[in-house]
Amino acid sequence: MQNLHKLLTVLDGANSGKVSKHGRQIYNYVVPDVWNVFGYPVPASRTTPQGELIVDPFDFYATLIRDVILPKAEANLDYGRPLSALEERKPAAGQGGDWIRRATVYSAMVRASSAWDHDRNGKLDDSNLYGLRETGTFVKMLALLPTLTRMGVDTLYLLPISQFSLQDKKGDLGSPYGVSDFFRLDPGLKDSMTGDQMTLEEEFRAFVEACHILGLRVMIDIIPRTNAIHSALITTHPDWFYWIPTTELATYLPPTVPGLGQTLVPKPEFMPAVYGSEAVKAHIRKFVSNPRDQDPKGWEVQVLKAQQKGVPLLEQIRSHYGVTVAPAFSDHINDVQPPWSDVTFFRLYLDHPAHAADLLGEEAESLAPYILFDTIKANLYPGHQPNQPLWDTLASIIPHFQSSFGIDGARIDMGHALPEPLVRLIIERARAVDPDFCCIAEELYPEKAREAKRLGYNMIIGEGFYRLPRVNEYFTHAFYYGGKDLPLPVFAAGETHDTPRLAAREGGRTLSRMISVLNLFMPNGVPFINSGQEVWETQPMNTGLDCREDEAFRLPPSDPAYGKLALFDRVAFHYLNPGRWDMIDTLANASQIRRRFLDALSDPACFVGLNFASMQTPAIGLGNCVSQSNSSTHDILMVVAHTDLHASQTLWVDIAALRQASGNQRREVEVLFSTHVPLGSTKVDEAGNLLLQMAPGEVRILWFRR
Repeated sequence: MQNLHKLLTVLDGANSGKVSKHGRQIYNYVVPDVWNVFGYPVPASRTTPQGELIVDPFDFYATLIRDVILPKAEANLDYGRPLSALEERKPAAGQGGDWIRRATVYSAMVRASSAWDHDRNGKLDDSNLYGLRETGTFVKMLALLPTLTRMGVDTLYLLPISQFSLQDKKGDLGSPYGVSDFFRLDPGLKDSMTGDQMTLEEEFRAFVEACHILGLRVMIDIIPRTNAIHSALITTHPDWFYWIPTTELATYLPPTVPGLGQTLVPKPEFMPAVYGSEAVKAHIRKFVSNPRDQDPKGWEVQVLKAQQKGVPLLEQIRSHYGVTVAPAFSDHINDVQPPWSDVTFFRLYLDHPAHAADLLGEEAESLAPYILFDTIKANLYPGHQPNQPLWDTLASIIPHFQSSFGIDGARIDMGHALPEPLVRLIIERARAVDPDFCCIAEELYPEKAREAKRLGYNMIIGEGFYRLPRVNEYFTHAFYYGGKDLPLPVFAAGETHDTPRLAAREGGRTLSRMISVLNLFMPNGVPFINSGQEVWETQPMNTGLDCREDEAFRLPPSDPAYGKLALFDRVAFHYLNPGRWDMIDTLANASQIRRRFLDALSDPACFVGLNFASMQTPAIGLGNCVSQSNSSTHDILMVVAHTDLHASQTLWVDIAALRQASGNQRREVEVLFSTHVPLGSTKVDEAGNLLLQMAPGEVRILWFRR
């Protein structure tokens, strides 16, 4: 806890005037009230009508650490270690990291999740009137932790926190996925409250310690398939990248292959047509050797010149050699997406894909390394010569964060497109450091779950973000009922950082509340809450998946977030939304029931799907047999949702199969929870079935004791 103690000392010192140039003064510094679940005392005179609290920032965070977090710590425990190590938990037989099956995950982007216009001047400043940062930091993220634990969250998944490039960036700030240095934290996450008294690395260590004290695991996102166009690795390894003349950059596009459809997976049967296309032939001939191989003696001179001038190395290379790193593009054939101007692909093999030898013919030996649909789908089209030094570097990213910060897990971005030996190397080296380390596959398709399990992953992302909002098509129902039989759990996620917000979908808050509660009880599902979801956020963070053309422009034009995307721009979530406490309180109450019955809920064998009067009944029923020791009769836990989002209805629930599985014939039912007040009637008919009078989108949790 040494870093958290140090942070407290620094904040206390600043508050007393020992560090801060402001000393003990009256601050006009505000935070949203939902950041104050821990009860920091704020007099009514310092509370705004909108729901902001005027606080002394140094004292606010110091009080949180001193009075809320540290009292929960046990003496002599090193909370900088992974939480499994602190619990002395031994991995279950066969696979470490399976603790994720019982987790509730909150996805956060530090820069946006803890951003706020603290001085209320209408913008998010890097340095406001107090010299304090208003975009998010690890220190400010501490204020969210009590809210998350109240909602039942026990795992925090952080979008990329490594240093990303500010060159060729998208939006105001650039994308955290355009990583320029895997092994450095992004300087923009440094908090100015600590000044030069703490390093950014110490602040992140303090944050992880705080999470572990509160029982929260910390996971990160790593991106081993791509890197920023302006990568730190270019200095020492230009041969790990693909290069084109700068004169080609303005017209650089993924080649179109005539005779094939749009947005096709590059299956082997398509590749002869791909390589036979004149557009493809012209495309691959654009690529050139890396500049160090072209000019071994002059390369170091140009590296030194860039350092002396204080300019990015790639800028110097472009000027001197007339070449540049080639931008990435989609690995789907004839995808309409333009090139991804801020990132590029790593050259994972030193030779061309093995299958391409015959397709390239005599030209193969003279061609420079090139980007094409197959070279960037190395899982399907490997070469013969792995770029082993690069592989070793990529496999060392997670161990670096484990040894330096004590993280508990990671999502491997686009891991399904990496060569299988590289994926295995990444996972094996992480588990060599922590046998209970959790690895999540960015795999959307349920049919690929078995393959992900074979590679050593603990779960897959899944396609909940697409299925769950589509209530009227009954995709929601199929997703919940079908999860039981998957070989790996999936995220029960109605939205992610790449998709529309649930509250912005048809059904709005009614849909969002219903899905968010149901996700806590999905068989073989891991509940997933996207940052901002808990306060009815409607502005997407990105428009990458399943978005409408105007998705980013649905707010009033006067809203500062209008047209802005958190993945690229200065954005603070709408923490002052009316009714902002509703979802927080709802999830807090529902998660208590989840914890109470977690053993049954995390065991797919306990699940029994419920039937209704007909297949067209707008309802979902998740039944569970809750085991009791020394008894053949079990309790019954039932979660029923009325999926008509507009009209009330009485539902007839057939629970014969659940009664048979549990041996429980009791007719007395206890209502543990409902998303609606007052509760509709709950009756058991003469045949022992349920009759539920339910409001639009209502979720009700019922319990039959033995």
